[in-house]
Amino acid sequence: MLDLSLLFPGPYCASILAYFGAEVIKIERPGGGDWVRYVPPLGPEGVSLLFQALNRGKKSLTLNLRTPEGQAILLRLVETADVLLEGFRPGVMDRLGLAYERLAAANPRLVYCALTGYGAHGPYRNRAGHDLNYVGLAGLLDLTGTRHGPPVIPGVPVADVGGALWAAIGILQALLERERTGQGQRVDASLLGGALGCLPLAVARKAGGRPMARGADDLTGGMVCYQVYETQDGGYMSLSALEPEFWAAFCRAAGREGLLGEQFSPAAAGEPAYEAMRALFQSRTRDAWVVAMAEADACCEPVYSVGEALESPVVQALDVIAGGLLCPPLHLSAQPGRRGAAPALGQHTAAVLGEIGYPAEEIERLGIAGVI
Repeated sequence: MLDLSLLFPGPYCASILAYFGAEVIKIERPGGGDWVRYVPPLGPEGVSLLFQALNRGKKSLTLNLRTPEGQAILLRLVETADVLLEGFRPGVMDRLGLAYERLAAANPRLVYCALTGYGAHGPYRNRAGHDLNYVGLAGLLDLTGTRHGPPVIPGVPVADVGGALWAAIGILQALLERERTGQGQRVDASLLGGALGCLPLAVARKAGGRPMARGADDLTGGMVCYQVYETQDGGYMSLSALEPEFWAAFCRAAGREGLLGEQFSPAAAGEPAYEAMRALFQSRTRDAWVVAMAEADACCEPVYSVGEALESPVVQALDVIAGGLLCPPLHLSAQPGRRGAAPALGQHTAAVLGEIGYPAEEIERLGIAGVI
């Protein structure tokens, strides 16, 4: 896999495939590489910990794609590649003379994935954007927050992660199809699409004439049974007792069976059931609530900080942390993941070029010329 992407979404997509055994060659600009290499906090080697998380197990080849010789090298790499991933705006690869059609002519089996912000077509195709723009345009941001307050910025880049995951799914689907037909194809994924991919429930409700509203529906904080409550010590508990049996279990464990009939009461200031629930949770500390709910099977759990989550037995049991960094949260019985280090800039340039036939003296010349 040739990974031409930068920053977060594309490298995250490629890191999933690298973790499960794909040979991923990260192609970076000479002299600087991916900007994420320098994003703090830095690890002991002076390299960004985020870069380490996104690029473990990859190889790094430096290549100036603005030069004819750099483009020729990429074409030679494409001849034996299975996948090429790029995260440029639409048209950039065409202007470099590396359009999909040219690469597919060099290798008809190539799976080419373009991961863009707003998609390959449409009025925003050339516009800049970041995660907050994508979740805003998708309608996802409008569902997040309290009933009478403004939309609340999510704590994670939802569109970036979603777009990366859909790109990985598209690549794998195209590889499976190639096994059947022998032909590669183009895969188009987008970060806007990644945000939309999180909304099947909201879109279905809109289609059915019952659109969801921020802070007012069963899954957006509009009911007492599906809510976040502050505890006595300033902590928080998440309650998601949507089914009657879970609500009943909560009421019994909390010693408040008088609330059994209030499961779907509105969670709004001044509403008696909501005020009763707020007072109930503020009567104990978060840890006391954890103890009270330990055996209740009531869908009531503490809200952890990231640090608390990583140290918790429930997260540690997943075995998805290595060296303090997150690995793909997936285990295959016959294909254990690889937890190697991220490459130094250009670490594998000479070796990769040697594998495709470049002699040592030519590699040295290309380095002096700034091509690699």
